Amino acid sequence: MKFYTIGLGVLTAMLSFGALAEGGGDRTFALMMERNEKAMADYAAKNGKPAPEVRAYRYGMKLDIVKVVNVTPPIRACNPVPSRMTYEDSSGKLNTLEYQVMGVCRNNGS
Repeated sequence: MKFYTIGLGVLTAMLSFGALAEGGGDRTFALMMERNEKAMADYAAKNGKPAPEVRAYRYGMKLDIVKVVNVTPPIRACNPVPSRMTYEDSSGKLNTLEYQVMGVCRNNGS
């Protein structure tokens, strides 16, 4: 009976940690994107340019990338997660693309 109680306690703890990790990843992503937008707005103001608008990347888009300004790193997750790249095009305009990358997962062999 004692073994059953301990096993049930361990299982409950593992499930609750999993739920906290999932919610924590969402908060981490939101905070990272918020910081990225602020940093890119500051970069734009410092260089006398308007802040870039975030656009969703579509396969086959024609991109005019002259200089990559910033790329957000992937968060810890075992599934695709959003990431952003801010770049300058040949006219000097700042652009930000949001796209999917594979999250950093301990189970993917890395």
